[in-house]
Amino acid sequence: MSNSCDSNCSSCATDCGDRTTKSNLDLSPSHDLSKIKRVIGVVSGKGGVGKSLVTSMLAVEMNKRGYETAILDADITGPSIPKSFGITEKASSNELGMFPVRSHMGIKLMSINLLLQNDTDPVVWRGPMIGGAVKQFWTDVIWGDVDYMFVDMPPGTGDVALTVFQNLPIDGMIIVTTPQDLVSMIVTKAVKMASMLKIPVLGIVENMSYFKCPDCDKEHYIYGKSNADEVANNYGLNVMARLPIDPKHAAACDRGMIELADTSLLDEMVKTIETLDLSSESKDFPVV
Repeated sequence: MSNSCDSNCSSCATDCGDRTTKSNLDLSPSHDLSKIKRVIGVVSGKGGVGKSLVTSMLAVEMNKRGYETAILDADITGPSIPKSFGITEKASSNELGMFPVRSHMGIKLMSINLLLQNDTDPVVWRGPMIGGAVKQFWTDVIWGDVDYMFVDMPPGTGDVALTVFQNLPIDGMIIVTTPQDLVSMIVTKAVKMASMLKIPVLGIVENMSYFKCPDCDKEHYIYGKSNADEVANNYGLNVMARLPIDPKHAAACDRGMIELADTSLLDEMVKTIETLDLSSESKDFPVV
């Protein structure tokens, strides 16, 4: 840190050891016709924990609150966002760039499945090509005005995660987990990745936390009692939501009706996201 430092890292190009945010010079510019105010990455250390479900539900809840909301599906080899929203049309483009597809409620979506001829066509690409596609979703898509963009990340901490965090101005990361001890270990990896890349962690969402019996109304912990609070406390984080195993959520995704699902369980997580002031570049969350 130099003697003239004003602690405003967002406007500084110096890569010093005290930097808490990325220099704008490190980031890829979005399309000239895009104005995206906040970008939230939704991550998990492994697949199958419900990351795309949480991403979709967060976008739906923010949309219900009157925000212009978008989802960038960065899971190139396992895209599921279009199906969850019941989108069958393909993305269009012209000489200016590509256009996202809008959901029934107006959420803007971009996914590789919106570009493939058939939804079931596999994407057999190496890491650099996958990373390039994600970067193009940021630079070449005409998103227009967006208050909150959610980036549905692929599982793990590999090439695509690095591409997103090094090229997109991520304002915060949400980690999705499940109650098993193994997954909690993976959460720790995700938290440490966030620390290495200087990305604030906004909180943890635990999916498949319990099953509530419709007959006796009792909660059953099928995967055992969670240790998410212990993991979160180790890093000064909070578990913002616990989602039950709910057949209604699975049915909503399968039928393309996620916008009709109950998203109120994510209320605390959404309130935390809303504290990211849309009119300011400041971040209120420390890097863990």
